[in-house]
Amino acid sequence: MKEGHTIEQLKRALRRLPGVGPKTAQRMAFYLLERDRDGASQLAEALTEAVATIKHCARCNNFSEEELCAICASGKRDESLLCVVETPADLATIEQAGAFSGYYLVLMGHLSPLDGIGPDDLAVQHLLKVLSDYPVQEVILATNLTVEGEATADYLSDLIALSEVQISRLARGVPVGGELEYMDSNTLNQAFSDRRTARVELA
Repeated sequence: MKEGHTIEQLKRALRRLPGVGPKTAQRMAFYLLERDRDGASQLAEALTEAVATIKHCARCNNFSEEELCAICASGKRDESLLCVVETPADLATIEQAGAFSGYYLVLMGHLSPLDGIGPDDLAVQHLLKVLSDYPVQEVILATNLTVEGEATADYLSDLIALSEVQISRLARGVPVGGELEYMDSNTLNQAFSDRRTARVELA
């Protein structure tokens, strides 16, 4: 039986979520329509409002409803330290661990040539502007220890190597292939305590 256009449209929309394939999207769509139409309405309203009101923080590039997010607007952070992360989820994980007292820069992704994601698709120019506008003395590259995350960190190290800013990487307390979003607090604290200076060989 061929589904109506509206149901197919709902399924296609749900498939845009990470990890959701055709069968999962169908199950979600039918559940919302059969058993939780109030929840479906709330979800639709919340998404509409979020898309309309949430923007990027002018300083760290994280999601924010104001020009500056709560972290950047606090005025209580260490301006000499800048932690570069891939995603807002990584930032939230580090904050929950209480492992860092400086400011952040959220790249909104990582380099992935196979997916067509290059430097222009990330907040690289935003990072350079922050380094120019604020008294940053150390940049901590806290990208994930995946192939893409390591490539991103290497690229950023080369990019800012000629500046007088110290560059460090998270220690190997974070396992290779691991993602910060799923790290426990002890692992993150150890990684920050044992961070190392990145060595860059200039041609």
